Amino acid sequence: MFTKILIANRGEIACRIIKTARKMGIATVAVYSDADQNALHVNMADEAVYLGASPSKDSYLKADKVIAAALQTGAQAIHPGYGFLSENAEFCRQCANNNITFIGPPSEAIEAMGSKSAAKNIMEQAQVPLVPGYHGDNQSEAVLKQAADEMGYPVLLKATAGGGGKGMRQVWSSEEFSDGLAAAKREAAASFGDDTMLVEKYLTQPRHVEIQVFCDNLDKAVYLFERDCSVQRRHQKVIEEAPAPHMSEALREQMGQAAIQSAQAIGYRGAGTVEFLLDTHPETGEQAFYFMEMNTRLQVEHPVTEFISDQDLVEWQLRVAAGEPLPKQQNELAINGHAFEARIYAEDPANDFLPATGQLTFLQTPQESEHVRVDTGVLQGDEVSVYYDPMIAKLVVWDESREKALQRLSKALAEYRVNGVTTNIDFLYNLATCQPFVDAELDTGFIEKHQALIFHSDQKTLAQELPMAALYLLLKQADEAQQIANASTDPNSPWYQAIGWRLNQTNQVSLSLAHSTADSEQIYDITSVQQLSSNGDVVYQIQIGEALHHCQGQIDGNQLDFIIDGYRGNAQIAINDLADSNNKQISLFRPNGAFNFTQVLPDLGDNDHQTHAGGLSAPMNGTMVAVLVNAGDTVTKDQPLVIMEAMKMEHTVKAPADGTITDVFFSAGDMVDGGAELLSFEATAITNAENS
Repeated sequence: MFTKILIANRGEIACRIIKTARKMGIATVAVYSDADQNALHVNMADEAVYLGASPSKDSYLKADKVIAAALQTGAQAIHPGYGFLSENAEFCRQCANNNITFIGPPSEAIEAMGSKSAAKNIMEQAQVPLVPGYHGDNQSEAVLKQAADEMGYPVLLKATAGGGGKGMRQVWSSEEFSDGLAAAKREAAASFGDDTMLVEKYLTQPRHVEIQVFCDNLDKAVYLFERDCSVQRRHQKVIEEAPAPHMSEALREQMGQAAIQSAQAIGYRGAGTVEFLLDTHPETGEQAFYFMEMNTRLQVEHPVTEFISDQDLVEWQLRVAAGEPLPKQQNELAINGHAFEARIYAEDPANDFLPATGQLTFLQTPQESEHVRVDTGVLQGDEVSVYYDPMIAKLVVWDESREKALQRLSKALAEYRVNGVTTNIDFLYNLATCQPFVDAELDTGFIEKHQALIFHSDQKTLAQELPMAALYLLLKQADEAQQIANASTDPNSPWYQAIGWRLNQTNQVSLSLAHSTADSEQIYDITSVQQLSSNGDVVYQIQIGEALHHCQGQIDGNQLDFIIDGYRGNAQIAINDLADSNNKQISLFRPNGAFNFTQVLPDLGDNDHQTHAGGLSAPMNGTMVAVLVNAGDTVTKDQPLVIMEAMKMEHTVKAPADGTITDVFFSAGDMVDGGAELLSFEATAITNAENS
C-alpha cells in the first residue's frame, strides 16, 4: 500500500479523499492555486504545493506542475478526483513515465471512453444496447443535419469529448439546428478544446440510471448497483438517489452485467460509472435501457452508493491501484436502505440557475450522523470564486426506506443555512417535497415539467416571520444603545438610560422591511413601542398592518430566542450590508426554510441611485466569449447581444426590447466584473399609435 499520495484536485473531493487516506494511514499532499491558498483541502492535507494562478488552466490543469509536485514530495501515487485531469489520458501516461501510480484506469481505457463516438462503436461491438444516432467522423453541418432530419426531432447534440452538460444542446426542429449546433460547438471548444459533435435521438421521457462498476488487475469485476440521476438542470445532476426507484431485481442484474461487459470491453481498472438511459413504454410499461457514456473516474454522486453498500469507494480505489484484489466479490455485495444526495450550489434557480459568487458570511450545516453526511470543501468566511464550479457541498442522507430517507433529506435541507451568496437550498427543498418527487415519478425533464410546484413562493408563515425579523432588529438597536450608555461618563444623563427615553415623545420606533418573491416585492411598515412588564422585562409591542404582536427576546450570537404572542422558539439570523445601498439584508432561518428581508433605511441623499439609462450589465463575474453586435446596430427584443462564460457555463445577454446599440465596452476574451456595463442601448420609442 502507498505511504503517501498527491491529490490533483481541490474542494470537497480533495477533502473527501484526504479523510479516507488518513483513515488508512496514508499521508497526503494537496495542490493549490492563488484562490485556494487558504482553502480547507490545503489545511487538511499533510503537505501542500503551490501550482499557479487562479484560473484552472494556469494551475489545476498544469499536468507538468502536478507531476513535479508529486516528485518533489515523494508521493507514490496521484489521485485525480473528478474533473480537471481525471480523464486526461496523456496525464495518466506522464504519471507512468515518472513511476507514479495513477489512481484510475489505464490511459487506453480513458482514450476509448473519452470520445463519445468511439465509445459508441466499442459498445456496439460489445453488443451493449445503444440509442439511435450519428457518431461518424464527417463533421460538416450538412451531414449532421441530415442525420438529425432522418432520425426525427427532437435530437440531442453532444460534444464527443464532453461531460457535465457542456457542449450539449437539445434541438426540437430542423429550423433550430444551425443555431443549436453553433452554440454546442462553441461551448465544446471552450471547455474541451474539441468541437467534434455527435447526434442522438432525444428520448422525451427517459430516466438517467447509472451503474457503479469496479475492476481490479486480476480480471475481476463487480457492480455496486445503480443510482438514479434523472433530476437535472442544464443536463447537470441536482438530486441523485440509490437504489433507483421502480427497479426490478431482474432489470438491475441485466444492467449491472451490461455495465461490467462495457468495462471489460476496454480493459478497465478501478472505479467507473456506466451511464444508461432507461426508457419505459407509456402503455405496456416495458423497460429498455441504452448505453449513454462511461465516466472513467469516481463520480460526484458516489456517496449514495457508499451509503447503500456500506463500502468506502475511495478505499477501494486505493487498494486496487496498489495491486490488491477487489475487497468484495459480487455475491458479497447487497443493497441496504436508500440514500439521496443533494448538491448545494451557489446559484440563483429563479434566474436560470445563474452561478453566484461572494463570501459565505454565515454557514451552518445539518448535524452529521450515521444518517446525514456533508461533503464540503468550504468553511464560513470562504469565498465562492468565479474560477471554479460553484458547488458548496453535497448533502447526503440515508435511511432504511426511500420514504424515511426523503424525510431526512427535507429536514436536513431546512437545517442547511447559508448567507452571503444566493443558493439553491430553497429550490432543493421545494423539489424534494413536491408530490411527483415523493411518488418517484422521475425523468430527465422533471424540473421543467413541474416548474409550478418547484418554483413557488411560500407566504403562509410570513405573519410569524416578520415580527421575528423586526424583533431581532429592535434588540440589536437596544444592544447598540446599551453600549453607548455604558460608555457615558455621566450617570445622571438621560442618555445613560438605555430604556428608549425620548424628550416629549413616546419611545416609538419605525422600521421598513421588504420581502421579495419571484413575482414582486412588498414593503412592510412596522412600528414598535417598548414597555416594561410587571416583572421588569422589556416587551415590544410590534404593529404590522392591523396585527399587534407582543414580543420579547434575546440575541445569543447568531441565534434569536423569542416569545411572540405566547409562542416560544428560536431562529438563526444572518445580516449583511448590501453593496449598492445602505440597506441591510436579514436572513432568518427556520425549520420551514429561509426567509430573506431587506431593512430599507431612509435615503438621506448620500447615495446616487442613478443608473445608466439603457445600459445592460454583466449578470456575474466572467469572461466575454463573444460580442455579437456593434455600435450602431439595430436589434430586436430577445436578440442575443453578447455571450459570457463563468464557472464553466455560457450565459447569453439578450436585448430587453427593440432598439439600437449605441456603444460596446468589452471585447471577446475580456474579464468582466459582475454589474459592469457591457454596452449601452437605446430602446425604440413607442408611438401613441402603437400604444392605442
